[in-house]
Amino acid sequence: MVEMKTTRPDDENEALATGPSEAARGRKGRGALAPSGSRPRPTLQGLARLPARDRAYHDLKFRILEGRLPPGTKLLEAEVANLLGLSRTPVREALIRLEEEDLVEVRPRHGITVKSQSLDDLAQIYDILSPLEVKAAALLARRGLKPDEARRLSSLLDQMERETERGDIVQWSHLDNLFHSDLVSLCGNGRLQVALRLCWDQQYRAHIAIIKLRPRPTQSDREHRAIFEAIRERDERLAAHLHAQHRERADRNVLAMLRRQAAGFAPSP
Repeated sequence: MVEMKTTRPDDENEALATGPSEAARGRKGRGALAPSGSRPRPTLQGLARLPARDRAYHDLKFRILEGRLPPGTKLLEAEVANLLGLSRTPVREALIRLEEEDLVEVRPRHGITVKSQSLDDLAQIYDILSPLEVKAAALLARRGLKPDEARRLSSLLDQMERETERGDIVQWSHLDNLFHSDLVSLCGNGRLQVALRLCWDQQYRAHIAIIKLRPRPTQSDREHRAIFEAIRERDERLAAHLHAQHRERADRNVLAMLRRQAAGFAPSP
């Protein structure tokens, strides 16, 4: 099994909320943290305002995704309640939700285990995540970009290229997530965004674990520009084709980096 150590992204980057939308769960108006984009970053912002059951869910999820409760961690339900300073009833509800999202395993009377992920698990996640992102690009090309939307996407690409020149892969990765999130949010399909958000959460620990192992993303910058131009020209078929090629290469590289990390190879200087 691949157990991945995580590192926190730079605090200077604006934190994005995590977790599936309450609308998607059929419980509107419960005051949960509002997720932002299809590639959200964990945050505890606004946690204190939530009902206990939602507070337990978001707090535990934050700890798991940020590696504060690493894969393999075993806790009794009472220990989780004590950790969060909450009663066992909201904790139990939170654990059920996290089990549905494949982040923990719950065994009655035996507590929970934070789940590890194998390379096969991650490959299956990418098999779902990437085609959905490709579909979002196609839908956006069909819909077309408004001038302000095109300016924002172009600005993100400009910033990413500057970070590539500077060699700041952490900041580049943050901007990359914003770019892909924007493509999804602008495509107009809310259900697609919710499905992608769930996939993103499930592979977030792997994503963070290999950020600093990534090579200089010059090729990704070129591919992003080509995808953007195809979308701006409203060429749906070309946008989908280019994005599919981009995602296939990116997924292959990510899995290769994870495979090397699991085998104990150190990052190249």
